[in-house]
Amino acid sequence: MSNRPLNSVKSKLFCQRLFAAIFSSSFLIPNFGSQPAQAQVTKYCQLSTAAVKAKENLRLSAFKGNQDAQNRYQQLVQQHAQELQSCRSRTWPQTQALWLRLYPCDIRPGTLDYIMDRIVNRGYNQVYLEVFYDGQVLLPAVANPTVWPSVIRTSGSENVDLLAIAIQKGHQRGLKVYSWMFTTNFGYTYAQRQDREGAIARNGKGQTSLYVVDNGSQVFIDPYNPQAKRDYFQMVQEVLRRRPDGLLFDYVRYPRQAGSDSIATKVSDLWIFSQSTQEALFRRAQNYKGLELIRRFLSKGYVTAGDIAQVDKLYPQEGEPMWQGRILPPRQKSILSPRDRQPLLQSELWLLAVAHAMQGILDFVALASYPAKQLNISSGVVFFPGGNQTVGQGYDSRLQPWDRFPTDLEWHPMAYATCNNVNCITEQVQRVLSIAPSNTQVIPALAGKWGGSVSNRPSLEAQMQALRKFAPQLKGVSHFAYSWQYPENDSDRKFCRFK
Repeated sequence: MSNRPLNSVKSKLFCQRLFAAIFSSSFLIPNFGSQPAQAQVTKYCQLSTAAVKAKENLRLSAFKGNQDAQNRYQQLVQQHAQELQSCRSRTWPQTQALWLRLYPCDIRPGTLDYIMDRIVNRGYNQVYLEVFYDGQVLLPAVANPTVWPSVIRTSGSENVDLLAIAIQKGHQRGLKVYSWMFTTNFGYTYAQRQDREGAIARNGKGQTSLYVVDNGSQVFIDPYNPQAKRDYFQMVQEVLRRRPDGLLFDYVRYPRQAGSDSIATKVSDLWIFSQSTQEALFRRAQNYKGLELIRRFLSKGYVTAGDIAQVDKLYPQEGEPMWQGRILPPRQKSILSPRDRQPLLQSELWLLAVAHAMQGILDFVALASYPAKQLNISSGVVFFPGGNQTVGQGYDSRLQPWDRFPTDLEWHPMAYATCNNVNCITEQVQRVLSIAPSNTQVIPALAGKWGGSVSNRPSLEAQMQALRKFAPQLKGVSHFAYSWQYPENDSDRKFCRFK
């Protein structure tokens, strides 16, 4: 892990002090008859209406058992895959992805073909398939050794491997299929297990995320907890057995809170009060004075001059209290009075607590992406461009240190800002590009639909045109989501409403 400071810190002094509190990773890997392409596609690599209709008619005929239609349909699928590849190779962006959630009803024959065809028709060459979300995993029930229930729990469908089938159907159409997964948000089902109670993150008020997130389904775990690490590591390995083209890690952060709680200004606001996180924090002490002051700061939220004087008397053989990342100011003398030292020590203890919380997220990302790296499979991290910002001496409650994510991972900033035009969206992307090292692959996620505005967001055409100016630095863009572009189909599939 790099030791560079958080780029969003306002003052130079504050930046320098946070830099001193950020430390290298303590993470350890556990042992654990065809028209030419130019006549078929539009400038966005979308297939013509005639091509779409011809393919769908063949699909329907093939589904009814017409063997000739089946052969022609497969030929057309291959032709469109080649046309898409050709178009994307010469059209910005070279990577255009769509976010997709599947449902149990999608096991019906022909459904995945229909979905994947639609994705190709719109000019996409990648799919981000949601595999782990809301406390359930897209693995077949008979081959799911994880602690989470399978998405498909319908009697008689225990053997259906929707993830493997979706990857196969995508590949047939020239699509790369990424597995998109929640990360530190393990879901409500995890909280129901008594044997995992200690793995759940807690703040200094004794709360878990169930008490602070509106929908009551998000359960964020302690990223330092060994059990939580093992559970997630096993799930990632099972997903990788299906050989997706990449992994995407979402919810790489702490809970997002509302109102005044959206800014963490005191230690009790931080999610560092579960046992494993506290023990890891205590291990950052480099002498007994440092350990004792960390303990007192964590228990009360502050240290007094009296605390410092008591600690000096407890360990008179030691100099200044020390912990990882602490660098003594020039000419710092332990002969300064406890009262003179108190403001600096309290400030540095606060920075230590914030840095420790952030490091937990960074370590968990390293753990999660490790199995994919071993297989030479791409990984990416999904984040909010504002998730690492400071407000005064406080921090965004999500504590999402995306500016310190590894540069060998893809960066997927969610440029979801709303201001009735494209300006706030491009500002978010510009901020990420200005911070990301030059070798980082940045692939912004845009929210919207083609051909019109939605939820105060301009059309995808308008957003894409605005981002075009960032090429060639920006080579990929993704769109959230299939459900926004095809809301009726998404709803029908979700509730099994089929004609």
